[in-house]
Amino acid sequence: MLEMRPDCERCGTDLPADHPGAFICSFECSFCALCAEALDERCPNCGGELMDRPTRTGASLKRYPASNERKFEG
Repeated sequence: MLEMRPDCERCGTDLPADHPGAFICSFECSFCALCAEALDERCPNCGGELMDRPTRTGASLKRYPASNERKFEG
């Protein structure tokens, strides 16, 4: 199950689990759409491809809440 990190690791933008617009690599590093584009859709941490993160909504989000551990250190 995806961790669904709550923020962009590069700029700190909120990335709610129930909204589109987040991008992740295979290690679940998370970035907003603007940062993913600026990074040429490559993860700066592992070099992996950044892909659209699926959303988690409704009962699934209630049962399996998103992480609240923020990764941005700006």
